[in-house]
Amino acid sequence: MSKVLVTDAIAPEGLELLGTAAEVDVKRGLQESELVETIKDYQALVVRSETKVTPAVIRAGRDLRVIARAGIGVDNINLEAATSAGIPVVNAPLGNTVAAAEHTLALMLALARNVPQAHSSMRQGEWRRSAFMGIEVREKTLGIVGLGRVGAEVATRARAFGMSILVHDPFVSADFAARFGARLVPLDELLSSADFITLHTPLTPNTNKLIGKRELGLMGPDTRLINVARGELVDEEALLEALEAGTLGSAALDVFVEEPPSDMTLAQHPKVISTPHLGASTEEAQREVAIEAAEQVLAVLAGRPAANTVNAPNLRPEAQAVLAPFKPVAYILGNLLTNLADGQFAGVTIRYQGEVADHDTAFLTASVLEGLLSPVISEQVNVINAPVLAQRRGLSITEQKSAESSEYPSLITVTLHTNREGVTLTGTSLRDGPHIVRVNDYPVDLDPSVPYLMFVDNRDQPGSVGSVGTVTGQHNINISYMKVARLSPRGMAMMVLGLDDPVPPAVMAEIRSLPHVNSARLVEMPEVAG
Repeated sequence: MSKVLVTDAIAPEGLELLGTAAEVDVKRGLQESELVETIKDYQALVVRSETKVTPAVIRAGRDLRVIARAGIGVDNINLEAATSAGIPVVNAPLGNTVAAAEHTLALMLALARNVPQAHSSMRQGEWRRSAFMGIEVREKTLGIVGLGRVGAEVATRARAFGMSILVHDPFVSADFAARFGARLVPLDELLSSADFITLHTPLTPNTNKLIGKRELGLMGPDTRLINVARGELVDEEALLEALEAGTLGSAALDVFVEEPPSDMTLAQHPKVISTPHLGASTEEAQREVAIEAAEQVLAVLAGRPAANTVNAPNLRPEAQAVLAPFKPVAYILGNLLTNLADGQFAGVTIRYQGEVADHDTAFLTASVLEGLLSPVISEQVNVINAPVLAQRRGLSITEQKSAESSEYPSLITVTLHTNREGVTLTGTSLRDGPHIVRVNDYPVDLDPSVPYLMFVDNRDQPGSVGSVGTVTGQHNINISYMKVARLSPRGMAMMVLGLDDPVPPAVMAEIRSLPHVNSARLVEMPEVAG
């Protein structure tokens, strides 16, 4: 019988499930040196957030077959070391979903009926019925920003209240939103139309302060804002100003930029209902994550694949030499497309040409989707769960194969289809690593290993290249290389700059204001292992 070591507190239901097929030892509070010594005799390790699973622990786990996190985050587990050792790391991303959704609805109802304020008044011996007149949520419009697991659960329950539902999520299809009785709309339309607005998007560079002064200005004086996701999604200073000015009705906050807040001004504002990050704090949620983690462990120990493995598998030996160099190519193509495309994602077409087309390309397709979804999803995305996550968001995935490749021995071409104009990128692997060799119709040769790439659509005319270089030079932004391609003399052209330094928004605005420039976009390139 396999032996499982549990080093953090998990619900007894999880321990009982593990005990049906394994010998379970609970040893909490182990220091790293103690865990290094102890782990040698175990085939599975189950932790929550307290235990740090370091490379030293993983190296010592000579018999380890699986590491499980009873929860969603795996920051305390060294994934690189686990993957190098061939140890799958599994987590429990579903257990907290309903708890977070229900807390969202609890806050929404509390905002609608002034429940905390009325309760506080009663505790003070008052009876002020007229002071706490509320509204019904029936026939009101709920705006959901982010239709992931929690957002979808909120939508399902809000329909039972008789609410109209608007959704903004660039990474799901209209058909997917319709499954929940929701209408997909641009963010500005949602903000200006909804009576209640709830945030369920992950924290990324693009969503940091997603709700700022401009966005708050689009909301009405009776709008109610709810945040049970991440505190950083809202500009707290701008929110406080809007509440003080009366341009926003009220807010309910379960999360804050700093937790606990050192300045309680916002949390204690009379128009704010605040809770101390209780979204996942239910007995049921803690039980569910324990059971979910235990199920993953038992699956791996029984030789079955786990549903929520968060580190990538190895390629099959027979395909290793051909496909391994194209893994970073596929990831970069997907990542770039997410940063370059506009509009609602609808689907992805992936065309394999040349030698790569002779093999099972599911691994590369998953790598494309991993790159595509990683910037926009808070949970760990990898080649195992990326296809499932894409499917859940209603994205259609089409693979095409051709043995012929006229330009290079192997090519991957990926088109991201949106409700606007799609974007197509082609890449290959050369001796020195990944290269992007086509952007839409423009032939290029881009080394994506630079920190930043700037894509400039412009008219081909004298001085166009120099003017962009002048702006970057004036602001001490170093250009690693510049590639220029055009469709016809003095026609449409594309300039791509490999940059060593970030470009501040004001400098990007200066470049976009140049008379020959139609658009300019900066992409921070990911670090991708080969």
